[in-house]
Amino acid sequence: MEFTEATDQLQLADFTILKVAGPVLGVALGVGLVIGILQAATSINENTLSFVPKLAIVFITMALGSSLMLGVLSDYFLFVFDQVQGIR
Repeated sequence: MEFTEATDQLQLADFTILKVAGPVLGVALGVGLVIGILQAATSINENTLSFVPKLAIVFITMALGSSLMLGVLSDYFLFVFDQVQGIR
């Protein structure tokens, strides 16, 4: 495998990670930001107030996006297995 092929495969792996984890992390960031602003505005400094809703919304996002995530990951792994099979 040459250097350009290796970098192309690493870029594909990075892009796959971003497609799978990006939406969940984006939702967690958005919810955390909104809750943080509400806590700052109301002067309520309770840790569970920020943790529990964020956890629930992240689980809901993962449940709703699981078919997309599984499809992206299975396509990527099929590509990787085809590449490994083509080495010989």
